[in-house]
Amino acid sequence: MKLSICTDVFGKIPFTDMLDKVKAYGLDAIELTTGGWGGCFFVPSAEELIQNPEKLKAFKAEIHKRGLTISALNCSGNPLIDTPMGHAHSKTIHDTVVLAERLGVKTIVTMSGLPAGAPGDKTPNWITSTISWPDFDGCNYMADAVKYQWQVASEWWTEFTQFAKDHGIEKIAIEEFPCQLVYNVRSLNTLIEAVGPELGKLIGMNLDPSHLMIQGADPIAAARALGDKICYVHGKDARIERGLADVDGLLENLPVTATKNRTWNYVAVGCGKDLQWWKEFFSVVHMMGYDGYVSLEMEDLTMNVEAGLQTSIDALKATISK
Repeated sequence: MKLSICTDVFGKIPFTDMLDKVKAYGLDAIELTTGGWGGCFFVPSAEELIQNPEKLKAFKAEIHKRGLTISALNCSGNPLIDTPMGHAHSKTIHDTVVLAERLGVKTIVTMSGLPAGAPGDKTPNWITSTISWPDFDGCNYMADAVKYQWQVASEWWTEFTQFAKDHGIEKIAIEEFPCQLVYNVRSLNTLIEAVGPELGKLIGMNLDPSHLMIQGADPIAAARALGDKICYVHGKDARIERGLADVDGLLENLPVTATKNRTWNYVAVGCGKDLQWWKEFFSVVHMMGYDGYVSLEMEDLTMNVEAGLQTSIDALKATISK
């Protein structure tokens, strides 16, 4: 495995300064966000680079002259909601595929999206409770909502996966983020089944262990269950906060800045799970056949950025299976 980094952590600095910082940390690969919810600080826009060959050439040259590789393009967003945001995210994800083709990048990282609960609704609806009830007058509104959501997802993802295949994308790595239709192994398998066996071969998981931790799942068990459906990995940790989670559980909607009061927090690698756990995690991921990039996504708000980056890089270098 090889170490990469999600570059949004460097904030709004010049593109070349960001590349120099990556090299200074001893890394050789970058994961760039191209829009959606990402900062998109270092890609002018996928559309702009596609339409301007000279800008694209200069963009590639700055990366290559530093000996860097693009591990993936990240276009995470919600293309499934029928709002201006959803339409913009859908366009961004399609543009990202074309840009990846021009850059020779074979993997894109994204999220499944989340529709509303019914036609005409404009707010995404993440249903995590049982759909067995309530019933009223022969109608189960939550069961109907989930059925509708998967119909929307099946149509969009079938079209998009074919589009990605036509443009040479080999892996669509879906991050199992809470508040998305795909948020665990079971829901990923549902999406793969929805698009069919041929197109489903392109779809796998961007296995981000932190998102499984905060849902109470075991990322190591999930890696075993995924097998060859692991097609990208985020190096990201989370900590279940002692005492607070024991009282209030893991369903958490406080702002991420309220670190002292939240029942869990994203933290630098090694500040949630210890290094022995991370060694086992990467060992199992490698045993399942994955030997690609591990991309550091540093979102620890309990320490400054530099400390979080160095802590995480040291931990990942000490634990990934090379």
